[in-house]
Amino acid sequence: MKQAVGTSLFIIFINSLIGFTGDMINGVEVNYKVLLTISGIAIFGMLIGTQLSKKIEGAKLKPAFGWFVLIMGCYIIAKEIFFK
Repeated sequence: MKQAVGTSLFIIFINSLIGFTGDMINGVEVNYKVLLTISGIAIFGMLIGTQLSKKIEGAKLKPAFGWFVLIMGCYIIAKEIFFK
């Protein structure tokens, strides 16, 4: 389960990196203050998550990850349908 979570986060990272690179190539202006703030929060969350993953067994992590994916999926669908 921990490997699945890590793989998922890696895919999200690659997807974000490709999007950011595309924006840079196309000349989209980047707000570096926001970028650095979000990056700092993400790194802090990663450090906390790493410590928590050492203390939480995979059997308990699996349902939590499933709920997280379900909630994010519903959010993305709602965003695309109602806020487009």
